[in-house]
Amino acid sequence: MHKFARKLLLGIGCMSLAAVGVFAQSGHSARKTENLDGSIISVTAKRAEGKKNPILAKNLFLYENAIEQTIKNFSYDPSPARIVLLVDNSQTVPLEVYEMRDAVMEFVYEIYDGDQLFVIAYDTSPEIIQEWTDDASSLETSLKTLRKKGNPHLFDAVSATVSEVLVPLMPGTRKTAIVVIGDGLDRGSVTPYDKMIDRLQNNNIVVYALSVKDRTGGAYRRYSPKAGAVIKGITEETGGLAFKASDAKVAAKTICDELRLNRYLLSYFPTNTSSFDARRLFIVPDEGITVRHKKHQPPNIK
Repeated sequence: MHKFARKLLLGIGCMSLAAVGVFAQSGHSARKTENLDGSIISVTAKRAEGKKNPILAKNLFLYENAIEQTIKNFSYDPSPARIVLLVDNSQTVPLEVYEMRDAVMEFVYEIYDGDQLFVIAYDTSPEIIQEWTDDASSLETSLKTLRKKGNPHLFDAVSATVSEVLVPLMPGTRKTAIVVIGDGLDRGSVTPYDKMIDRLQNNNIVVYALSVKDRTGGAYRRYSPKAGAVIKGITEETGGLAFKASDAKVAAKTICDELRLNRYLLSYFPTNTSSFDARRLFIVPDEGITVRHKKHQPPNIK
C-alpha cells in the first residue's frame, strides 16, 4: 500500500466522518453499479448436505420492504476472495498475542487459489500488519509486530478498512469480506455504530467474527451496543457468521469454503419501493436451501 494510504489509516481519528462524506459522493458508490445493472447483492446459499442440484433464481423469493421483487439474475460467483483480518490488539482484549497470530495463520492455510489476505491490527488507530498476500512465510514474519496497547476503536477501524482497503478494489472485485478477531468492544471511535453498518451494507461487504469473551462482562454501553451485540449485529446485518476464536481452525475453513463454493450474485430492479428510505431485504428459499445476505439496501436517493 502507498505511504499516503498508510497515513490515512494511521490518522483515522477526526477524519473518519469526513471520509464517510467524501466517499458517499465518489464514483465508487455501490449505487453507481445499481444504476447500470439494477441492485446487486451477494448471497450465501447452500443446499442441504448431500444435495447437489444447482440453486437457481426460481428457487428464491426476494422481498424488499415486504414487496416481492422479480429476480433478474442469480449466478454462482467463482471469483477469488479478498479477506481483511481485523485484529483487536488493544491493551485489555482477552486474547494473548500468540492466540491472535495463530488465529490469523489458520486463514493462510485454508484460502483457495487466487484468494488473498490483508491484516490490520487496531487499538486507538488501525495499523497495517500485512498487505495483500497468500504467502504463509511473509504473513508469519509480519505477525511478529503484533502487540497489545491502547483502547479498541473498532468502528473507526472498520470504516477505514472499507474506505482505504476494500473500496479501491471495486467495482471489479465483488467478493470482499472482513473477519473481526476480538470481543466487539469499542471505546472512543468517532464513527457511530449505525454509520459503520451502513457503509458495510452499502458496499456489499460481508463480516465474519472470531469472538472472545466480552471483557466488560456484558456491561451497558451508553453510546453504542454492548460488545456481544456488536458482534451479533455486524455479522447478521451483513450476511456473515460468528465463531468462537478458540475454534479458529474450523472458522477459517468454513469461511474460506463458503466464500469460494457458496457465494452468488443476485440482481434485480427494485419496484414499488421508496427512493428515500433504507430498503429492508428478505429472501425466502425453497425447502432444503439456506441463504444469508445483508439486511438492507441503501436508499436510491440521498
